[in-house]
Amino acid sequence: MTDLMERVRAALRDHVAPAMGLDADELAVVAVEDGIASLRLAGACASCPAGLPALLAELEAELTRRVPEVEFVEAVL
Repeated sequence: MTDLMERVRAALRDHVAPAMGLDADELAVVAVEDGIASLRLAGACASCPAGLPALLAELEAELTRRVPEVEFVEAVL
């Protein structure tokens, strides 16, 4: 695991998930490469396709603010 990936995990666990009212266990960091954080969403996050774009936009805004190396957030299966 890279330092950047660990920083993304820590930011999600300690700041982003609590600020958004999410359970950090529902967000798994799959990869962080070339400015893209690939996240696997579980639970309520994954079960609402209509809300997914808004959720990703919020995650991206919070995560890029806390980890500037991340420029984009994508959901992966």
